[in-house]
Amino acid sequence: MDSSEFLALIHQGWMTNYPLIAGSFLVLTIFLERLWRFRGLAAGTRALTRRTIEALIQRDVERARGFCDASDQPIARVFLEAMRWRNVPLEDLERVLSTSRQEATFHLKRGLWIVGTIGSLAPYVGLFGTVIGIIRAFRDMAEHGAGGFEVVASGISEALIATAAGLAVAIVALLMFNYLQTRAAAIAGTYARSCERFVQALLYVEASSEDEEVSNGSLVPAR
Repeated sequence: MDSSEFLALIHQGWMTNYPLIAGSFLVLTIFLERLWRFRGLAAGTRALTRRTIEALIQRDVERARGFCDASDQPIARVFLEAMRWRNVPLEDLERVLSTSRQEATFHLKRGLWIVGTIGSLAPYVGLFGTVIGIIRAFRDMAEHGAGGFEVVASGISEALIATAAGLAVAIVALLMFNYLQTRAAAIAGTYARSCERFVQALLYVEASSEDEEVSNGSLVPAR
C-alpha cells in the first residue's frame, strides 16, 4: 500500500481518523506548553524560599517582601499574601497559605484534564471506526454478491487503521498525562514544604519582636 492509498483510507474513515488526529495535536500542544510552564519551577521556588527566609530570620521583612515582588514565581504571590496577614493566629495564617497554595497548584494542572480525557476516549473512538470499517466491508460484500479479500480489503483496512490510531493516541496521551500529573504533584509538594518553612520563619520574626518589646520594657508579660 503506497502513501496515496493510505491517505485515501484515512480520508475514507474521516469520522474517527480526523478527530483522533486533532486530538493528538491537542495533546502534544498541551504537553509542550505544560513542560515549558513547569521548567524551573521547583528550583525557582526553593531559591526564592531560601532568600525570603534568610531575610525574615534577619527580621528584614521589607527585604523579604522585595524578593517576592521582584520574583515571577507563583509561590511569591503566596508569600506576599501571607505577609499581609501578619500578627494573626497561627490557624488563620495557615488557612490563608493553604488557600493561596491550592490556587497556585490548580494552575499547575490547567489543561491536564483534556489530555486525560483524550487518552480515555481515544480507544473508544478507534473502536467506533473499527465497527464502521467492518460495516463498510460487509456492505461491499453485499453489493458485489460475492466474498473474497479483494471485496472487503478496503473496509478491513479502514477498520484496522482506526483501531491502530485509537490505541496509539490513547497510549501516548496517557503516558503524557501521567508524566504531567507526576510533575505537577512534585511541584505542589515543593510549594507545601516552602510554605511550612515560611510560616516557621514568620513565627520566628513575631516571637523575636515580642521578646524585644519585653526586653525594652514596652510589653509587660502576663503573670
